[in-house]
Amino acid sequence: MSQPLWGIDLGGTKIEGAIVPSLNNPQPILRTRIDTEGHKGYKHIIGQIAQLVTIMKEQSGLQPTRIGLGTPGVLDPILQTMKNCNSTALNGKPLKKDLEEKLGIPCELANDANCFALAETHWGVVKQEAPEAKLVFGIIMGTGVGGGIVINGQVWNGRHGIGGEWGHNFLDESGGPCYCGQSGCVETVLSGPGLQRYYKSITGTMLSLKDIVAHCREGNDAAAIQTIERLNHFFGKAVSVITNLLDPDVIVVGGGVGNIDSIYTAGRESLNKFIFNNRVDVKILKPSLGDSAGVFGAAALVA
Repeated sequence: MSQPLWGIDLGGTKIEGAIVPSLNNPQPILRTRIDTEGHKGYKHIIGQIAQLVTIMKEQSGLQPTRIGLGTPGVLDPILQTMKNCNSTALNGKPLKKDLEEKLGIPCELANDANCFALAETHWGVVKQEAPEAKLVFGIIMGTGVGGGIVINGQVWNGRHGIGGEWGHNFLDESGGPCYCGQSGCVETVLSGPGLQRYYKSITGTMLSLKDIVAHCREGNDAAAIQTIERLNHFFGKAVSVITNLLDPDVIVVGGGVGNIDSIYTAGRESLNKFIFNNRVDVKILKPSLGDSAGVFGAAALVA
């Protein structure tokens, strides 16, 4: 009998753990969480992860042989240190090595977008709508823009550990400066804050993304309509790069911006204008797992 799969999703405010029976049975044996308390520093975060594992052992009566960990950045495959983490205490730290020493078992790490893509492949909308899919690209469009690649059910991290990081490809200069040091990145154009900045640039008023979408739907705010039409246009242009390079079977779109219905219609039509093909066959789907994707995907890392 195979060992249950243990996963931990390391977030900025919460650390969540789950134990699932197998890839064929994702019904959790246990699911629990504690506060990250990241402001107390790197060593404290390590301690919190260890505390969560102890709680999981006590509550389940099980012992892990390996643990998958979803992280807010990536482990550099050469240097074996963390990078690109918005939880900045992790950057430059040997998280995998330190966790393995603390827990006494092997750990597999992947960033949150890869975990999202992996979970939706094995247990979510890909399993439901396209179970034959070999290559899945998972998009997260929210406060930032990220992506993950799953090939034959396995995460593709890449030589630099940045496989799927389409959010920092150049898209359009109108996006302006990006925190990464470049300008006009996909993230500056398609993220929630990017859309809000664009609306403010043409109105002088800062609105929430929810309000911009509502105003567009009501049809009485020309700037809101313009903002969403721009989103649809550039969504297609940005996704055409993914499609031309990887030609995935399925693209799953998560994050708050992924809830905007028009990207699945007008955004898809925009993709048709930019793709190096005379039609669009790739399925572009909304995810089905909600906030379960991160921790489930972490568990799937050790399947």
